Amino acid sequence: MAQQPAFLDEDPQETREWLESIESVANVEGRPRAHYLIDQMLDFDANRHGDFYGRVTTPYVNTIPVDRQQPYPGDVAVERRINAYIRWNALAMVLRAGKHSNVGGHIASYASAAVLYDVGFEHFFRGRTEQFAGDMVYIQGHSSPGIYARAYLEGRLSEEQLDNFRRETDRDGISSYPHPRLMPEFWQFPTVSMGLGPITAAYQARFMRYLEDRGLKEHQGRKVWAFLGDGEMDQPESLAAISLAGREKLDNIIFVVNCNLQRLDGPVRGNSKVIQEFESLYRAAGWNVLKVIWGSGWDALLEKDRTGLLRQRMMECVDGDYQNYKSQNGAYVREHFFGKYPELLELVSDLSDDDIWKLSRGGHDPEKVYNAYAAAMRHTGGPTVILAKTVKGFGMGEAGEGQNINHQLKKMGDDAVKAFRDRFGLDLSDDQLRDMPYLKPASDSVEALYLQARRTQLGGYVPARFGAVAPLQIPPLTTLDSQLKGTGERAISTTMAFVRILGTLLKDPNIGKLIVPIVPDESRTFGMESLFRQIGIHSHVGQLYTPQDAGQLSYYKEARDGQILQEGLNESGGISSWIAASTSYSTHGVMTVPFYIFYSMFGFQRVGDLAWAAGDARARGFLLGATSGRTTLMGEGLQHDDGHSHVLSSTIPCCVSYDPTYAYELAVIIQDGMRRMYVENEDIYYYITLLNENYPHPPMPEGVEQDILKGMYRLRHPAQPESQHVQLMGCGSILEEVVAAAQLLERDFGVSSDVWSVTSLTELRRDGQDAERWNLLHPQQTPRISHVESCLQRAQGPVVVATDYMKIFADQIRPFVPNRRFVALGTDGFGQSDTRESLRRFFEVDRHFIALAALKALADDGAIAREKVDEAIVLYGIDPEKQNPAAV
Repeated sequence: MAQQPAFLDEDPQETREWLESIESVANVEGRPRAHYLIDQMLDFDANRHGDFYGRVTTPYVNTIPVDRQQPYPGDVAVERRINAYIRWNALAMVLRAGKHSNVGGHIASYASAAVLYDVGFEHFFRGRTEQFAGDMVYIQGHSSPGIYARAYLEGRLSEEQLDNFRRETDRDGISSYPHPRLMPEFWQFPTVSMGLGPITAAYQARFMRYLEDRGLKEHQGRKVWAFLGDGEMDQPESLAAISLAGREKLDNIIFVVNCNLQRLDGPVRGNSKVIQEFESLYRAAGWNVLKVIWGSGWDALLEKDRTGLLRQRMMECVDGDYQNYKSQNGAYVREHFFGKYPELLELVSDLSDDDIWKLSRGGHDPEKVYNAYAAAMRHTGGPTVILAKTVKGFGMGEAGEGQNINHQLKKMGDDAVKAFRDRFGLDLSDDQLRDMPYLKPASDSVEALYLQARRTQLGGYVPARFGAVAPLQIPPLTTLDSQLKGTGERAISTTMAFVRILGTLLKDPNIGKLIVPIVPDESRTFGMESLFRQIGIHSHVGQLYTPQDAGQLSYYKEARDGQILQEGLNESGGISSWIAASTSYSTHGVMTVPFYIFYSMFGFQRVGDLAWAAGDARARGFLLGATSGRTTLMGEGLQHDDGHSHVLSSTIPCCVSYDPTYAYELAVIIQDGMRRMYVENEDIYYYITLLNENYPHPPMPEGVEQDILKGMYRLRHPAQPESQHVQLMGCGSILEEVVAAAQLLERDFGVSSDVWSVTSLTELRRDGQDAERWNLLHPQQTPRISHVESCLQRAQGPVVVATDYMKIFADQIRPFVPNRRFVALGTDGFGQSDTRESLRRFFEVDRHFIALAALKALADDGAIAREKVDEAIVLYGIDPEKQNPAAV
């Protein structure tokens, strides 16, 4: 971070003349002309000397000077009492939870941010009404106790629920952090995994604009507020959010960064100043930056200081100093902050140590915070960030105020609790403190009436989540008839089949305009470039240039009403856009149908945290992992070959995963997925893998739709099975190898096979686990059997399952194949660069290894002689001493 060198003013008169000249220009010709002249001088210097010197920060004082402040519109005394109630209840809730069940909680984060939230709740956060869709507020996760405490005062939560903080499984409890999955009528956005709040808030604001530009939602001046921590800003997702919002000039978003100068373990920037660093970062990205550093008590001192030493001292002290000051007392601050310069000691000579200690930081001053929020609401043309300086653990006194340990602090001693009571003027006796009672003003009290009046005027409660939405009229499966009929001799990939399905859905009169295609910078890789001209790429400013390929049929077309969200090389941004679109039914009351297609290798492993957040947010939409499988992407190698995305997706309970091989399977899955999500309103989302390998696609066999969805159906069955018979299963890219292996077994060894297309091993596992659980809990009733067991009831022979993923993927169904030999083949190990044929042979999942595995299983069962296995090894040229690919 660049800082201005410290120079002594050797000619104050000359300095004054320059400043007066600029002031005169600004007064007569306006600030734009004055800024133009300043820019010209900077350009002159750069042109003359070949480098550039310019400031990237402003002085370490409040951005809004006293003479530009608006009067505070609320009743400060009443709000202070309400604030005290909320602070106390947040504290009591955590301490009682620790006492009763030892589940803990966080105290210090909300203690530092209380005023930041209170001013927003009392004057800015607008709820949803029939006429207004409401603001969206991203709450910092560790501040949840304060939000619950406010909801208790509002009558939205009961005392029982507060006492069941962090205890949800068998009682009426409330979740530890903002979790819409656990509290679907309260929380809107999951934010506690730090860094996800900033990026999802930024893409939420961009998606709001997308809906408005496309005429799907009326522009109402709604705002996205995101409350963030200063330590959280180190997350790369936070930096990505800053870049996007600035580039897109999102004036519908306001970041409030609680700069309490502490992370979880210690100072954020102990040796420097995080607020100055953030200011330079945000300004460079095009944000409007408002600093709220000092409370009103400092105004008179700054005005009184004619030497400039106070401002200089404010800048000299690093964040480690400021944190330390607030862990001490007024006498310490006098000696170590003001005491460096005799002039500053004289400046505060009329202040007692208590007076000095009461000099607050700006984030604890409602008037300062209000003016920053009001200025942010007025600003247009770009996003605004408010950098509010606070004290972590404010009000906790010697128990944790400004101390490194306060993030983990879940208990406070009796003296500390008494000091907290006294500091905030709470009407509690020492005897009452033993029980830590919750406090609530009487329903007819000034405080209760004021609280309700403010929320009524602002449109209702925040946070609040709305899930009810009218179902969509989705097209029937027959609409995708061309995918159901097969391709004849023509070879295509499932990625191309998906593009055709998407094209059909985009033309549907009922849902076409609600489709949201989301792509990284790989549209041409996925064969989607024809959509550029057809529906356009969304850009709020349209297309300000003539594209290089303007003369071509599929030219790169950007448009304000463009339908595609093209996110560049940015998987985190892509899935953040998808989360905004897939929760639009709740946040905007508009059910959109998002399809986000990406390189599967760069999907779940790279954005797994966001994929979990999507589940928490109750997302509904489609994730398409293209070029999937460890052997399908020829020549690319280790970091492009996906052999595990389905393993990762299987860990997310609401993620419905499929690995289809044929176009008709894909069509059935997508159509039924739309039914479940957009008609039945199930809070699930889909992960479907796609291939870039071309092969002919057969027509859909009759009556297999339900079994495709369940995860498994018989693709081929010999008219007259041999006495040596096996069950061969595969999915995705390897199913064609399974079919070929069945032919080899028949031709070379007289072994017949049933071939099964296993569209979802993950869904089969879940179905089997449901049956097991039901049987466990209903021991005297007729046992249920899994779909796998049902399919294999009348089938004979061992089971061999081959996939293009790790063996653990196929092993998911091993428990549901009882009383027969089970063999899983997979692609464990690092990816390699080669042809598909060579890769499949290397990873031992090609037709020859599948046939070999089947023969070995038959030999182990005593159905054939073991010599037949050796014969196959020689016949298929397999090296028995070949290195294990998982060990390479």
